[in-house]
Amino acid sequence: MLRAIARLLSALNSQTEPGQISLAFCFAMMAGLTPLFSPHNFLVLLIVLLLRVNLSTFILGLGLFSGIAYLLDPLFHWIGLAVLTAGALEGLWTALYNTTLFRLEKFNNSIVMGSLLFSVVLFVPLYFISNQMIVRYREHVLAWVQKSRIMQAFKATKLYRLYSTYSEFRGTA
Repeated sequence: MLRAIARLLSALNSQTEPGQISLAFCFAMMAGLTPLFSPHNFLVLLIVLLLRVNLSTFILGLGLFSGIAYLLDPLFHWIGLAVLTAGALEGLWTALYNTTLFRLEKFNNSIVMGSLLFSVVLFVPLYFISNQMIVRYREHVLAWVQKSRIMQAFKATKLYRLYSTYSEFRGTA
């Protein structure tokens, strides 16, 4: 866990493209908010491995969003139930349920449907918000953080030594 945090800090403080970090965070949201061993999460993992995204951010984000998902389950149930019981979509759900892939995905479960819709809708806004936050962090906060007393104390910890070792190894220091 310390290495993953050190790699995330390294990515935030390096010249890594902010879009790579933001995209990893968005894919982590999609995989973390929906049930973990769903077939669509295997597709998300395949996309993460094929695209050039920051894996440390994906892993940490996956843990973060998996924890948040339990708190948002009532909201997911409400969204999924509204969509699954919509009269205009009844024929669509019946036809999809008769296909094997739809049954494997368990989209007839209100929490699965609601969490997937929620994560799909938030994917693009989260990308732009996190991208902007990374850019602003690098422009404004990083210099101030480096000089603060908290950072000076942090530099004395094992976590910072791991970060320094990783940065030197990768050549991003």
